Formats: sequence, C-alpha cells, structure tokens
Amino acid sequence: MTGTTATAVDTPVVQAQGLGFRYAQALGEAVFSDVSLSVGQREIVCLLGGSGCGKSTLLRVLARLEAPADAAHTTGELHFMGAPHLRPHPRAALVFQQPALLPWLNAERNVGFGLDFAHQSAITRSALRQRVDEALAAVGLQGQGRLFPAQLSGGMAQRVALARALVREPVLLLADEPFSALDAITRAEMQQLLVDLVHRWQTAALLVTHDIDEALLVGDRIVLMGARPGRIVREWRVDIARPRRADSPEAGALRLQILGALHAARQADPTPSP
Repeated sequence: MTGTTATAVDTPVVQAQGLGFRYAQALGEAVFSDVSLSVGQREIVCLLGGSGCGKSTLLRVLARLEAPADAAHTTGELHFMGAPHLRPHPRAALVFQQPALLPWLNAERNVGFGLDFAHQSAITRSALRQRVDEALAAVGLQGQGRLFPAQLSGGMAQRVALARALVREPVLLLADEPFSALDAITRAEMQQLLVDLVHRWQTAALLVTHDIDEALLVGDRIVLMGARPGRIVREWRVDIARPRRADSPEAGALRLQILGALHAARQADPTPSP
C-alpha cells in the first residue's frame, strides 16, 4: 500500500513498556500484561480488540486514572513527554463514549469546566474565554456556546466533549469509543474532525474502537489487543492516502488481515465468549 500518513516525532508523547495491571480486589490474572505501546505527535493509534480484553482499562491506566497505588500488582514503565508518568497530567485529555456534560452548565461553561482547578496552570478570565472560544470554533460550534446540553443533538454534545478536551491544549488525546453512539453520517463527520484536529493541534491520539472500518479511516497505526489477560498481538501501519474510503482495495485487503488476526486471537482465548 502506498500513500501519505502523519509522521511522528522521534520521542513518543506516551510510551508504555511491559505494562501490566490487575485490580487490587482481583485474586485472579491481570487485566492486561506485558503491553508495550507508544504514540507519537500528530499520530492516531487505534486500539482494536474483543470485549473484555482490557482496552478501556489500558486507556485509564495511560491517563493515570487507575494509579499504581490502586493496584495489587502493577508492572512495567510508563512515560509521558519523556518523563515517568505517575499521576494524571493536565495535558493528557480523555474523551468518553458518552459526552458526560453537566446539564446545569451551558456549552461554553462545560468546555471551560476544570480549567481553574488547583492542579491546572493559572489562567486569567480573558485567556480562559479565548481558549473556550477557540476550542468551540475548532469543533464547528462557534456561536453555540450558550446552548445547554438538553438543546444539543448527540453529535453536538460529543463535539462539546471534544472541545472540553481540546481547551486543555493537550499533547495527548485518549478517546474511548467516542463516536459509537452516533448515527452513521454524524459518526463519519466526527471521525474526519478528529483527524483534522490531531493534525492541526499537533497532538497525539489513542482511540479505542470496536469498528475496523473506523480504525481504517482514522488510524495511522492499528494495534490489536488479545484477551485473558490483554496483550498486544499484532500491529499494522495504515499507509493509505487521505481522504480514505472504507471500500477502497487497500482498505479491503487490510480489513481481511485484521479480521483474520481477530479470529485467531479469539480462538487463542481459553475463556468462552458469553
């Protein structure tokens, strides 16, 4: 396959080496084990895998929402911007499957929520307003900041959630199936928006998804996670020119490879699916 793709800088924004995690209350095996993964600037890495393989938990560990102190056993190393990553960092932003907007705040106040928390860098009121306006404009919601969550469509609400992440000026964007609840047309628009924002804002992104076509359309790399415990079993670089089509011959050939690897990973899982 030939084409153009985003080029990551030499030093990864986030890098995990031999990372493993188990919950403190769990007496059995780890949620995931021996995971080595990196994401570079202006790179979108899509994380695929079956249900229960630990993708969402891995995302939370990378964000340090699941801290080492919360685990009975944590292994490996995790670095963010070249330094040990031990606690949540203000320049690592997380976008969830649901927008999780506060219903009593309008869009602009939802976007700016948390910027004045103690762990954030001090910011003036005028600078905060400018950053909120820029984030709303980046996701196509300029002039819509006074709308409340009940007045927003599903796609608009997810744009507000994305703006809430962008307003923190992140160098790393972690997204846990953020578009899965949207209709097909809105989802396609949000996928393209994510690609545009990553390149324009010079950020790195790790996207958890169950959708192979989404990974093919969005990702610069696709990483497959196997289960019991979760581990990285395969990786592909998506060297397909943008804009991409899911029905292109290049995408079709790569889709077959990924489906075959998914099937092999499921066959290797000793625990039967529910």
